[in-house]
Amino acid sequence: MLSDLTTVPNDRRLEIEREFDAPRDLVWRMFADPFHLSQWWGPKGFTNPVVELDLRPGGRWHHVMRGPDGREYPTDSEFIEVTPPERIVYRNAAATDQVFGDNPPPSFLRVITLSDIGSGRTRLTLDAYFDTAADKDAVVRRGFREGVLESFDKLAAHLTTGATR
Repeated sequence: MLSDLTTVPNDRRLEIEREFDAPRDLVWRMFADPFHLSQWWGPKGFTNPVVELDLRPGGRWHHVMRGPDGREYPTDSEFIEVTPPERIVYRNAAATDQVFGDNPPPSFLRVITLSDIGSGRTRLTLDAYFDTAADKDAVVRRGFREGVLESFDKLAAHLTTGATR
């Protein structure tokens, strides 16, 4: 699928973008270091008590997001491409309704691109590619865009307060 991403129709693609007042290498470290990733990943009110990260092609990312109500949402993903400090491509395993209820997130591809836009600033673009338009609709109904934007808010705060470790 990587070779033909430019041909994926809009009804199966979702783009989310954010700029950060931080250099690209630092933003990369926020993805590459499990400590930092656990501090900001997930929507507002969610924490990540478990983060296992093997950031290489074929490597695994396992994390457990804990919601404000204490409910846990385990997620497994596999890295397809890793090009420091600019690109990460991964695909999550399909979730089960036993954990996620009547609208479990389907498996879909994510491409994270970090662009140096000068003056110590970075543009982060997350492109999500879905196998079907129905899969995209299900993820949108789950609040994926809002959750990602809340994660990016948490990342911006972490970059100013906790990124020095």
